[in-house]
Amino acid sequence: MTTPTRIEAVKDAIADSGAAALEGLEVPIVEGGRVLFVYEGRAEGVWLHHWIFGLESAQEFLRTHPDVWTLELEVQAAARVEYKLEVQENGERKLILDALNPAVARDPFATNSVVTGPDYTTPWWAVEDRSRRQGVILERQLQSEVFDDVRPLSIYLPPRYRVTHRYPLLVVHDGLDYLRYAAFKTVVDNLIDLGEIPPMVVCFIQSPDRVHEYAASGQHADFLATELLPLLEDEFSLEAGPENRALMGASFGGVASLHASLQHPGVFGRLLLQSGSFAFTDIGSHERGPLFDPVVAFVNGYRRAPVKPADRVFLSCGIYESLIVYNRTLLPMLQSVGVDATLVEAQDGHNWENWRDRLREGLSWLFPGHMWMVYE
Repeated sequence: MTTPTRIEAVKDAIADSGAAALEGLEVPIVEGGRVLFVYEGRAEGVWLHHWIFGLESAQEFLRTHPDVWTLELEVQAAARVEYKLEVQENGERKLILDALNPAVARDPFATNSVVTGPDYTTPWWAVEDRSRRQGVILERQLQSEVFDDVRPLSIYLPPRYRVTHRYPLLVVHDGLDYLRYAAFKTVVDNLIDLGEIPPMVVCFIQSPDRVHEYAASGQHADFLATELLPLLEDEFSLEAGPENRALMGASFGGVASLHASLQHPGVFGRLLLQSGSFAFTDIGSHERGPLFDPVVAFVNGYRRAPVKPADRVFLSCGIYESLIVYNRTLLPMLQSVGVDATLVEAQDGHNWENWRDRLREGLSWLFPGHMWMVYE
């Protein structure tokens, strides 16, 4: 007689005794390559909504007991999936968090429930360790003639910053979001202390209109090269030369970084592009809406006549994103014009924790420290 799996035993217990079977259980239940989701409550229907490109986004639960619903799915060992539950009651549907799952991820727009495969763990280097030296963040303002407004800047200085020493510079698009949702300061503090990246100055910028300013805007590129960089060089002790200056960003922030490096060649020599929205159309229309029109025009133009944007480029993207195809296509194009480029793929989606989890590889690719790889 075959011994039932834990998931099978839980489903049988729910069928027999309903919600009482859930007492003391951590839900969802992950066992090997399977995961069991459970919803407790009155409903006319329950669905799991995820954002995995190429798969049916709504997976329907089965009623296992009058007020308990279950759904069993496959899960990859190293996968990380964000989701919500859709519950129908009195003919109306609403998206909610999974009340039985305490694991959540936040971003500027929403909070989602999270399930992970058995091999996924939050990177140890993304967890704050107060025993390590801590950098500081200063607040500044830039009176921009390009934008005719005032731009706030948050500037990270590494531990034991000295004006007698010179430092590489990293400029981060959507910088406040990286700080809030991707533990960026914690990551940089840890990696500098470990010697995996050198001490550096990091400037976090935020746009009041990112969907336009980051969409291959010449105005934004000019802001970076002709206003932001001179201000930072005047106030802080920075290494000269493009090999010591990097731009980074995620989604449209990746587009803005690549575009600015091409608009001002020889200024920024390192790029870290995460889930870049590098949409293009070889044939037909892109069907991504008018906000993508300038992006598609930029990428189409680059594909027709590629040139070297920087010496080193690190790309990362989740395989659950529709953008994975665009990023895979960009890699050989960059390499064909002499860029030292790499692409790291992850079993994750278009979200901040995916981008956080790739920071160690990305930052050490741009600026390797003297101890990089020693701790592996």
